Amino acid sequence: MSSLRKALLSLLTVSMVAIGNQSALAMPSQEPTQVAGDPTSMTSGFYVDPNSNPATWVRQNPGHADATLIRTQIAEKAGGRWFGNWSGDITAATRSFTTAADSADKLPILIAYNIPGRDCGSHSGGGAGSPEAYRTWISRFADGIGTRPAVVIIEPDALAQLDCVPAAEKQTRLDLLKYAVNQFASKNPNTWAYMDGGNATWIEAGEMARRLKLVEVGKIRGFALNTSNYYTTAQSVTKGNAIRGAVGGGQFVIDTSRNGNGSNGEWCNPAGRKLGDTSRNGNHVSGTVDMLLWLKVPGDSDGSCGIGTGIPAGTFSPVLAKRLITGS
Repeated sequence: MSSLRKALLSLLTVSMVAIGNQSALAMPSQEPTQVAGDPTSMTSGFYVDPNSNPATWVRQNPGHADATLIRTQIAEKAGGRWFGNWSGDITAATRSFTTAADSADKLPILIAYNIPGRDCGSHSGGGAGSPEAYRTWISRFADGIGTRPAVVIIEPDALAQLDCVPAAEKQTRLDLLKYAVNQFASKNPNTWAYMDGGNATWIEAGEMARRLKLVEVGKIRGFALNTSNYYTTAQSVTKGNAIRGAVGGGQFVIDTSRNGNGSNGEWCNPAGRKLGDTSRNGNHVSGTVDMLLWLKVPGDSDGSCGIGTGIPAGTFSPVLAKRLITGS
């Protein structure tokens, strides 16, 4: 860690003690600024996960005809790492990942994906076994990050899928997501956290804004759109600005990992999709877009469906990867 960053961290810690929780309760600024606590100004680009599924596959299959293509077009690009009930000791897992990124002076992207009743029991079903288990898990997730710079996406689909949650459990889910927001707001001063807000055609903007406010999104940086989906960046910007207007502020990020050809209306391993813009600052798209990010790992299956039939969710496939590279 550079001496400048150490000084920034020290200054930020003193400031947080002086103002208590007031900063956490404020709505995020209308425009992004380069100040202490801004993880993009404390790092030199996004972290490339050396242990992503594509990177691991390339190492294990150096002689494969598509190994070089997948290495250069996917494995060597910065993207997110997903954490869930497969991650073991979650504090150790997030600490290890963010420490490695910090040592490289890069900004890591983490996705928290362990809400009880995850994915409504579909291809990516699972999650923590109880509300109490989730509170412990997400608290320890935040503990592992500490003051290191990070980007965190909170629980893809959890708000958008609220309608599939039994009526008696809806408030519990909202309470858990609000708890997650407050964990990151209070424990991670150099993390920009974003609550997942669905995609361009899923949940009307006013309703999504209502849900985001219920989980106190104003205490974190903002919300995320298009996670693991295919809608164009332009479609997501339009939807994001509509949500933002209804929320009353905040920034958003867009998953561009597989949106190069847009959506054909299918969500589960559809054919003809293509890699989108690599992870980068989003200001050239819109002043309200913080970042374009590869959140979904290209080549990881959405489930046993579409052109990925027989490939479980989260499993890397060189066939799926190559089709995203070629747009076939």
